[in-house]
Amino acid sequence: MDLEVGPGLTIPESELQWRFSRSSGAGGQHVNTSDSRVQLTWDVAGSPVLSDEQRTRILERVARRTAAGTITVTVSERRSQLRNREAALDALRGLLRDALAPTGPPRRATRPTRGSQRRRLAGKQQRSATKQQRRRPSED
Repeated sequence: MDLEVGPGLTIPESELQWRFSRSSGAGGQHVNTSDSRVQLTWDVAGSPVLSDEQRTRILERVARRTAAGTITVTVSERRSQLRNREAALDALRGLLRDALAPTGPPRRATRPTRGSQRRRLAGKQQRSATKQQRRRPSED
């Protein structure tokens, strides 16, 4: 079962590594007997299906999700291992699609309008007046 990320990228099943363990949470005795939690690991740095540009983009954009060039997705939402496997594949697919999506146009720097500046200062003055009224009266 290959993972099709997009029209230009399909990850072969041989590159995906699966680990299964017992899941915590609801499910009663079923949880204690089945390995329904799924960990899906894919080595981004060593994958031959990626171009250098794709590899760099993925590693930059999901740097906090990678460890030594591998992405790991853990799913234990469902009671069924099969459904958790499908959810893990969907999560990895979504993560990679977001990482490979082209960047939008750069932000144009703008200045706040005069009206927004006035409203902000008026709000600050109102808040200051409210806090002034909460103080104890001076003994003068």
